[in-house]
Parts: sequence; structure tokens; C-alpha cells
Amino acid sequence: MRNVIVTGGSRGIGLGIVRRLAKTGYSVMALARKESPELREAIDEAARSGTGSIGFAAYDLAETDGMAALVKQLRKDLGPLYALVNNAGMSVDGTLALTSATQIEQVVRLNVVSPILLSKYVLRSMMADGAGGRIVNLASIIAFTGYSGLSVYGATKASMIGFTRSLAREVGRTGVTVNAVAPGFVDTEMTKGLTEEHREQIVRRSSLRRLVEVDDVAAAVEYLLSDGARNITGTVITVDAGNTA
Repeated sequence: MRNVIVTGGSRGIGLGIVRRLAKTGYSVMALARKESPELREAIDEAARSGTGSIGFAAYDLAETDGMAALVKQLRKDLGPLYALVNNAGMSVDGTLALTSATQIEQVVRLNVVSPILLSKYVLRSMMADGAGGRIVNLASIIAFTGYSGLSVYGATKASMIGFTRSLAREVGRTGVTVNAVAPGFVDTEMTKGLTEEHREQIVRRSSLRRLVEVDDVAAAVEYLLSDGARNITGTVITVDAGNTA
């Protein structure tokens, strides 16, 4: 069974990815600061199904100093690491002029520094095992389109796309693929905070006249981890119901 690490796997898109990969037969390790009731339910469900499996490791990804030890322990506990899905992230709403330096640094640290460092240590493990592997980074269509009030978030997601393309060139010879998935507005707790008028505006702008669902994003990640995607690297799959078409 192939081992996959999913960061931010306790809720939202991360939990959707964890659930889908387990159903497909992967051994999934969800990383998050704490285990949510929904993740616990998914762990129990996977155990009953007998297909894949879900584990949980409590870790604050802002604590970058402990990442090398974390990956070493996961490799020891699980065996060879097949894939890393860098999903964890945060945003700060508001104009840049009124955003504190501390908030900016927190977003950049969690959305850029943490996934880059975690990728570094997972890559070392993959290269030592010599069996290739997969890295998938969660970006956002905001990296292409921009969005008022999310300039810092947009900057971090654009940087992950640059990271994806450059790292793909760097590690291709080792058999590791590196890709990104850029979701549009996904029907999650985050978008439930939007006004009905705003949601309808987003739907009207989309070619398919609907919001993206979590499982649509999870399906794209699943595909990039599959054998069918073995020759896809350095690319971005946009899952936005045609919002940017």
C-alpha cells in the first residue's frame, strides 16, 4: 500500500483528499494541529472499509524546526513515502495597508516556507529509497486572477506555482513528479461565510454555473498520484467550474 502524507488533513479540502485517497486504497497520514471529529469519523470509516487506511499525526506546520525529525519518524513508522500533498494553508482577509507585519509573516510561513521545507525532507526520503514519488501542491485560481483583500494569500499561492514548476525540473531525473492543483471557489465552510449575493455572483461568472465541490479537487489530486499521471509534471490543474475560462 502506497503511503501518502496530506497536510491540513483534518477539515475542508484536506479532509476530502484524505477520504478519497483512502477509498482508492492508499495509506494516508493526515497532518494537522489537532484531530477533528470529522477526521476521527473518516479514520473509523476507513478501518471498517478495509480498502485504504487513515492515520493522524499532530503537528503544527508553523514549527519548521521539527520537520526533519517528523519526516524521519513517519518514514520509520510507515515505510517508504510515495507522495506528499501540501494542502495546509491560511489567509488573512483585508487590505494590505491594514494588515500587520506579523499576520503577513504568518501567512507566508505557513503557505510557502512550511511546504517548501516539508517537501525538502520528504524528497530526501524519496530519493534515498530510489522509487520515485509524487508531490502535489494546492494553489488557487487567485494566483492567476488576483482578488481584492487577498493580496498576501495570492502572493503565496503564486509562489507555490513557481516552486512547483522549478522543482519538477530539478527532481524529474529521480522519478519524482511535482504538480499543483488550483481550485476555484470551493463549497466549503469558508465560502459559506460569503453572502448569498456574492455566492450567486461567483456562480454566474463560472462557465458551469456552480461552485466546485471538495471531491472535485480531491479527484484531481487522486489523478496526479495515479499511474496514469506518471508523465505529467510541472503543471497546474485548474478545478474552478470554468471560473477562469
